[in-house]
Amino acid sequence: MKRTRLLIADDHVMFAEGLESLLRDEFDLLGTARNGEELVEATLRLQPDVILVDISMPVLNGFDAVRSIKANGSDAKIVFLTMHDDATLLSEAFRCGASGYILKQAAGEELVNAIREVAQGNNYVSPLVKDLPDEPLPIHTHKATLTPRQREVLELISRGMTMKEIASHLNISTRTAESHKYEMMQTLGVDSTAELIKYSLRLGLIS
Repeated sequence: MKRTRLLIADDHVMFAEGLESLLRDEFDLLGTARNGEELVEATLRLQPDVILVDISMPVLNGFDAVRSIKANGSDAKIVFLTMHDDATLLSEAFRCGASGYILKQAAGEELVNAIREVAQGNNYVSPLVKDLPDEPLPIHTHKATLTPRQREVLELISRGMTMKEIASHLNISTRTAESHKYEMMQTLGVDSTAELIKYSLRLGLIS
């Protein structure tokens, strides 16, 4: 199976070296750019499949670098890895053409999974992100994080149906329906049905 070609862009040397150590066994690392200008040049030269990029970088910030990369016709998938849990920045990232947005405090396993999701054409926002935009993001996220059955259950929850009604509608047991709900809450990092619905609406998971 072809390994995903990954390019990293982060000006914090020790953090970038940690990323390289974490990701080199999972992906084909092409190198690390230390500023936005280096990132644009490296992208055009190396043609990565996925770019893992910080927002705050010298010379050219992550947003402007990604805009330049997209303007030059690159098909590379973009994952922003940032310390900023900010709804405005999240929206701007996706407007720039991002496929993923992850906080730097995320676990290594989540980062690896997110890169894989994006490489497969899906989009990803970390469940750690709590400051979500009021309006849905331009592109649906968590497409592969929630299973088709979970999304069915989620849609029915949003309509106000009880677990018993959902179970009957989907021809599954009530216990199974409740299990789907619990797993979604765990995946999306929410603690109540109201939070689950609100989070899903803002991410565009349900209409």
